[in-house]
Parts: sequence; structure tokens; C-alpha cells
Amino acid sequence: MLAATLAQWVGDAAQRRGFQQRLIGWYRRHRRPLAWRDSSDPYRVWVSEVMLQQTRVDQMEAHFHRFLSRFPTVADLAAASEDEVLKAWEGLGYYARARNLHRAARRIVAEHGGRVPDDRTALAALPGIGPYISAAVASIAFARDYAVLDANVVRVLCRLLRLTEDPRRGPARAYLERTAGLLLARGRAGEYNQALMELGACLCTPARPRCSACPVRPYCGAYLAPGDPDELPVRRPRRPRPHYQVAAGIIWRGDRVLIAQRRAGGMLAGMWEFPGGKQEAGESLQECLAREIREELGIRIAVYEHLASVEHEYTHLTISLHAFRAAYVDGEPQALGCADWRWIRWSQLGEFALARADRKIIDKLEAMGGAGPAADPPTGAQRPGSPADGRPAETK
Repeated sequence: MLAATLAQWVGDAAQRRGFQQRLIGWYRRHRRPLAWRDSSDPYRVWVSEVMLQQTRVDQMEAHFHRFLSRFPTVADLAAASEDEVLKAWEGLGYYARARNLHRAARRIVAEHGGRVPDDRTALAALPGIGPYISAAVASIAFARDYAVLDANVVRVLCRLLRLTEDPRRGPARAYLERTAGLLLARGRAGEYNQALMELGACLCTPARPRCSACPVRPYCGAYLAPGDPDELPVRRPRRPRPHYQVAAGIIWRGDRVLIAQRRAGGMLAGMWEFPGGKQEAGESLQECLAREIREELGIRIAVYEHLASVEHEYTHLTISLHAFRAAYVDGEPQALGCADWRWIRWSQLGEFALARADRKIIDKLEAMGGAGPAADPPTGAQRPGSPADGRPAETK
């Protein structure tokens, strides 16, 4: 059980006010000039919070401007196709956020007259809006007294309270939620929440926190006690992520290249990619590619030279993606293991929402001078082991 005396000052109203005043005063002087911060427009606040869920501020600001330029209102977002939304989201990753944002916009138009609801319960009922985003939007856009608990806030509170238990579990989580509500500056919840998040982002960072510049260090248990503040919060050991070798085909049919759309409901759902898949035990990458194309699209290809490889990380796995030049041989493409497919010109790739790993391949190939069409495969019966048979070819 957590000690009741973990942070005695939290129970003193005068000390809580002093803490709030120090924090908000620092925020007003030092806050970053972010595009979404000077607006209480609920739509802008909502979009920014969704983007910030798993993306750093410096990475998402340009994307925020681009997305709002393309979809300036909830109604504009609701009226768009999923492909348009995914294309506008391209480069931010974690595309389930974009799909949920799109579905929520359609619900807001259908059920709330196109206005983001000001009630936290109604907000939390929308796709992709959990406890954190509902509290953030309600407090920042509608001045409702709700405390937020994102990763930055959890880290700050764990250090302030010198919490030495895992904050994601049982009593420790419940204690954080109660304390966050008690510390909230009521009537100024939006500003206070943003100040606490800013403190975590700029000073109370995961490693090497800048304690000397912290406005609330007189209240911080981790700073005042012996030890290193960056040892908190308690972290669970990370499980090693599996790594896969993946083959992808730059498959030409004349002057057109083949792309495939991933199925709904899975990883990168709705995104377009160069078709291919994971290498299985005992097969070469070229054999892997030929097999995957048969299984995914029902066609036969000739696999030629290796073009480029990139490394890419996802939340739960990592991949090495190897691209090969290939040519269509025969068969009519079918969406057997994908949602859709297209033969397009290389210049049209920019019109599609492509997975980031595939964008890396495109960037690499274009830096090398492009990936022109493959030579037409030989016609007639193929010898076992020839490129059109899908067996190993020479690689660079």
C-alpha cells in the first residue's frame, strides 16, 4: 500500500496554491509559441492533441498546418474520403489515429450538428478519444475542470511525489489520478494542464531533467531526496521487439508500377505500399517476394536485382525492408491478400498515402536516380531457376 505521507504538502491548500502559482507563472513567461496554443477552437485543440499522442512537437507542427489547411473544419474532415485523410496524415505514423479522427468527425457531424461536444462523457464516446484527450479538450477548449494524465504529466507527478511504484498499475495509478485532481487549478484548468505538460516536455524530461531551472523544485520529492530524479518514474523492462526481413517488389508492367492497399483492421490499414511480405525460414528474399505476390495478388513475376534496403521501427517490431526490381509475367491481379491494387506511373506515387518505410525506399531510389521499368521478362516456357520462375536472382 502507498504511504499516506508520500507528499504531505499536497494536502495543504495554501501549499497547493503556491505550487499552482509558481507553475502557471513560469508557463506564462516561458511557454513555447505553438500554432494551436493561442486558439480555444475545440477542433484545433482536438486535432493537435491527437497528433501529439505519439509524435514530438518538432515533428508534428508542419503536419498540423498542412492538415488544418486541407480540412479546416470538422465538416470538411467528415466529408473527406479515408484515402484523402490518410494522405494528409502521411509522415506522422500511427495511422489508426487518423482513421479514428475521421470516424469521430463523421459522428460529430451526424450526432452533434458538426460541433465538437463540450461534455467529457460525449467526447469520450467518440472513436480514438480516451480519458486523456477528453480531459485535454474539455479543459483547454471549454474551460472544464478536468486534470490530464499524459506521459509528461505522469513523469512530473511521479517525481514530485517521489512515487517508487509502477505508475501504470493498480494503487499507484489510482493515487496519481486522485492527486492530479487535487492539484488542479480550478477555474484555470486549461492553462494549468498545459503548464504541467510543458514542464514535462521542456524541463522534467525523461533523462537529465533540468532541475536547476524548475519553478516547482521546492515541492519535488525526487529533487529534495537523495538519489537521481531521472530514476523516476519506475519503468518496466522492455521486451525485445521481434525483427523481420521483408521483401517488396518494384513491379513493372510496361511503364506502370504496381502498388497494393493494406486491408482494413490490421497494421497500417488502408495504406498503400509496394507489395511483398515477410521472409519465411528457408527461402531467399527473391523467393519470398515471388511467393508473397502469388498469395497477395495472384500473379507471377520475374524478380531481378536488389535495388535498396532500409531499416524501420514500429511500436512492437522492427523490419529490414528490401526492394527488388521485378516485372509482371502473367495472371490477372486479384485482391487476395490486400484491399485493392493499382498500376500507376512512378510520378503518381505522391498521390497515394504510402507507408513510411516505402517512402524511405522511394527517397533512396530517387536519390540514386530512380527505379526505371524492368526489362520485359522472357516469353515462353521458363527454366527452373530463371528470374520469372521466382527463384533466386543475382543481387547487388
